[in-house]
Amino acid sequence: MSFVFPGVVGPSARMAEVLRLLELVAPTEATALLLGETGTGKELAAQAIHRNSPRHDGPFVAVNCATLPETLLESELFGHERGAFSGAVARKEGRFALAHRGTLFLDEVTEFSPTIQAKILRVLQTREFEPLGSSRPLKADVRLIAATNRDLEAMVREGKFREDLFFRLNVFPVVLPPLRERLEDLPLLAREFLRIYAQKNHRPVDSLSPEVEQSFRHYPWPGNIRELENVIERGVIICPGETLTLQDLPLAIQRYGLALRGDEDPELGLAELERQLIRRTLDKVAGRRRQAAQILGISLDELNWKLRAYGLGD
Repeated sequence: MSFVFPGVVGPSARMAEVLRLLELVAPTEATALLLGETGTGKELAAQAIHRNSPRHDGPFVAVNCATLPETLLESELFGHERGAFSGAVARKEGRFALAHRGTLFLDEVTEFSPTIQAKILRVLQTREFEPLGSSRPLKADVRLIAATNRDLEAMVREGKFREDLFFRLNVFPVVLPPLRERLEDLPLLAREFLRIYAQKNHRPVDSLSPEVEQSFRHYPWPGNIRELENVIERGVIICPGETLTLQDLPLAIQRYGLALRGDEDPELGLAELERQLIRRTLDKVAGRRRQAAQILGISLDELNWKLRAYGLGD
């Protein structure tokens, strides 16, 4: 079976190395640990491992551990029997059971409490788990992939994460680079997202203006690929024509575009550039503030505040 990576990879050396590592670990049963900032595509990488593994016909079950409180997370992972706790009116299968003969992806494992850390460690050691309220162990025929955007080794040193669990999870680590370190991939990613969301939203947008491409290359992308995807989708919806322009982008990225333009005064500070952007956007939409706020990527309240601060209000 040839290795298939869902989505666009791009030509950068950093992503070529990531793909090589994913291709090596996919056909094994090894626990993989995916490391990287938020929005770098860790779940996408986990799906790639699953789709190219012997378990590809089984389920892929993902859990974002940061979104659930400890009381719910324990039940979500291991399930519970009826009457196990107040409100447990029926038996419930947990994610380990749902991922039987497939892959369980645990995102943000640093959110585990000491109790859950101990239980996950036991599953990895014995391949068994017990639902809440039950003393009968169940088999955990599951391939585990973990992920975090934090420094696990530092958390171990600080006593915030079990060292023995860290070594169990860190069998095959893969670091996904932030978008700012793989800018060679950005044009392909942007055009692919443009194609996807133009088709999805039935819009005619099929290209990026040179100013947009230049802004994208200089913007730091704190939200990484996820931010790029959201920016493109929003821009496609707002754009009135076939080419995505600077004014179709959020304010933060527009500021970079204006700062890079040759006809702008290089001595202008960011505040003055922002003031000019707001004024031009309001002119473009005939003063309609709600529409201007949507184009700028800020709330109406924030726009009103900026208008007062910059002396642009009534």
